[in-house]
Amino acid sequence: MDDNIKTWLFDILSSVNEIESFFVDRPKQFQDYQKDLRTKRAVERNIEIIGEAMNRILKHNSEIQITDSRKIVAVRNRIIHGYDSVSDDVIWGIVMKQLPILKREVENMLSE
Repeated sequence: MDDNIKTWLFDILSSVNEIESFFVDRPKQFQDYQKDLRTKRAVERNIEIIGEAMNRILKHNSEIQITDSRKIVAVRNRIIHGYDSVSDDVIWGIVMKQLPILKREVENMLSE
């Protein structure tokens, strides 16, 4: 695997791990997330990083197989360019459903 792609995959994994770290000492509760502006912004920033890294990977090698890779880039663009229309529900759904899948896929790719 190309060194650039490895670097971007590590960036994705690091951001996923950072998001997970926000919930280590407390249960993942949507209502708590909604009330915590710092955590919301930190999660959104890490999703931006994930999306940018994914965008670079796809530009470098469009054959990379990562579930919903184009949607990940689209979410990054939405957060950056449509910040006023970012839904807490959508971001929370990504944290709860998509990030575990993404983490597993990236870890598998890095271990090859």
